[in-house]
Amino acid sequence: MPRVPRPAVAAAVLALGTLAAAPAAGDGPAVTALRVAAHFDLARGQSPENVALAPDGSAVLTLSNARQVVDVNCQGRTRLLATLPAVANPHTPVVGAAVVLGIARAQDGTLFVNYATGTAATGIWRIPAHGGRPRQIAKLPPAGFPNGLALDERRGVLYAADSVLGTVWRVPRAGGAPTAWATGAALEPRNPRPAAKVGANGLRLHRGAVWVSNTNAGTLLRVPVRENGSAGAIQTRATGLYAVDDFGFTERHRDTVLAAMTGGSEVELVRPDGTHHVVLTAADGLSNPTAVAVRGRTVYVTSAGYFTQRDPNLLLARVDQRDRD
Repeated sequence: MPRVPRPAVAAAVLALGTLAAAPAAGDGPAVTALRVAAHFDLARGQSPENVALAPDGSAVLTLSNARQVVDVNCQGRTRLLATLPAVANPHTPVVGAAVVLGIARAQDGTLFVNYATGTAATGIWRIPAHGGRPRQIAKLPPAGFPNGLALDERRGVLYAADSVLGTVWRVPRAGGAPTAWATGAALEPRNPRPAAKVGANGLRLHRGAVWVSNTNAGTLLRVPVRENGSAGAIQTRATGLYAVDDFGFTERHRDTVLAAMTGGSEVELVRPDGTHHVVLTAADGLSNPTAVAVRGRTVYVTSAGYFTQRDPNLLLARVDQRDRD
């Protein structure tokens, strides 16, 4: 049996602290036609953490503990695109090891990833469109934990959610000094234990706003982007999302969300009014899901297996027309 990595310990602590209060699942599935498109190997550090989608339907994944970025095509074949450089004596908050986390893809195929190391290597790294050597373009605080990541091509900026420092960082797409774009209690971790202090986590751009999940608080937040690019007041759009990780929107012009609930190995459908219910569980193939992405009617869910220590995978499904907003 492979050694349990520190990220798995953190997920376990977090899950045990939140699952007891989780509400019962609602009726009616929101997704159909489930299939596991690719399986990964925990012994090699291959825990799928985040996902970005390419126009051809392939998925680009970060494999956190392996420090890798891979492409999974429509047939489930995996191709290595890049490996983030090893770091001597990492002091990464929460997990203790160097891990690659959020990912964003530009229209030209350029990839951006968050790398958390507890050293000067912590920050946003750029990877060429077809893979190759990663290059750090922005340094973020080593004491932080840059997690979710999104690219606003129109404004030419990247947003990164810092789970430990409770901050949404804003960085020019070309790289440079980060700006603390959004801060406040709503983004901060709530757990007093260092190994489970995970606040702002998942991050998506949607309809003129930056949306963020807070794992410890179990909330889904919306931060409007003002005309001048500054952050508006943080709005709470849903609560009771226990151990929520990253998420995706089912429609470009609507606010219905599919959220990965990593501790309970579930995906929940969150409606615009904040109500939510479980639509996928471990019985469907989930194993501590960490991220959801949607293209058209196809749903992509990454499962890292941090807590279960089994079957990290990429699951595909279809949005059920009966559950459209």
